[in-house]
Amino acid sequence: MEYVEEFMMKSFLSLFILTVLAFPVTAGQAKVYVWRDENGVLVFSDNPRPGAEEAKIKENNINMPSVDTSTLDIKPQKIQDKYQVVISQPEQNATIRDNSGSVFIAGGIKPIFKRGHLIQLLLDGVPHGKPQDHSMFALRNIDRGEHQIKMELLNEKGKIIASSEAVTFYMHRASVN
Repeated sequence: MEYVEEFMMKSFLSLFILTVLAFPVTAGQAKVYVWRDENGVLVFSDNPRPGAEEAKIKENNINMPSVDTSTLDIKPQKIQDKYQVVISQPEQNATIRDNSGSVFIAGGIKPIFKRGHLIQLLLDGVPHGKPQDHSMFALRNIDRGEHQIKMELLNEKGKIIASSEAVTFYMHRASVN
């Protein structure tokens, strides 16, 4: 049991010393004091106590050359956002077979869909529903025949900043006589 305690104390002491040495202290920052406790274990502290000695710490001076920043262009520049809107579903000239007239539309924005931007879906050239903050749409009860869809990306002020190519799809609904 005594061996285990001695091993634990030595391990703790070694870990403590490594931790202290991992963070070099300059002379202007702090002083470190060292003493042995009643069990003979070395104790390091920044608070002096009777019988403690100030530890001598070697100062590591790091001199880095200065950098000439006069050649750097540090004026703020406005980044031009060039967006691309793509309709991924349905594909161009796809035939949708659904008797309820439902079609699911998925799109994507590149490079990134920013907060505050909205997507407006156009069905046959007419806005369908309100602009929304994602590019997934579910349309219901679409009449049979040929239709065109398009997506427009709107900025915070409602201005169109990008639009997709028009995608044509064909809604096939069985007729009941």
